[in-house]
Amino acid sequence: MKMLTCKDASHLISERQERPLGLRERLGLRLHLWLCDGCRNFERQLALMRQALRNLGRAADAGGADLTPEARERIRKTLAERGKHEH
Repeated sequence: MKMLTCKDASHLISERQERPLGLRERLGLRLHLWLCDGCRNFERQLALMRQALRNLGRAADAGGADLTPEARERIRKTLAERGKHEH
């Protein structure tokens, strides 16, 4: 089995949110994540963002998700800054 690159692994981590991965994909990703701190961090960050979006959706359903333009800009800047530190 060929070792996945970080690009391949990050693609599979994202793809896993949309569809079940095949056996080969799961095994390759598991091996890569076992060896790669950066991709494990990406996986955790993606899970955190997914949970935050779920919570935001619940808050919106409850009527409490109105963010000020300033808050939106702070969030945008923080996400952009964190994106610079990824692979």
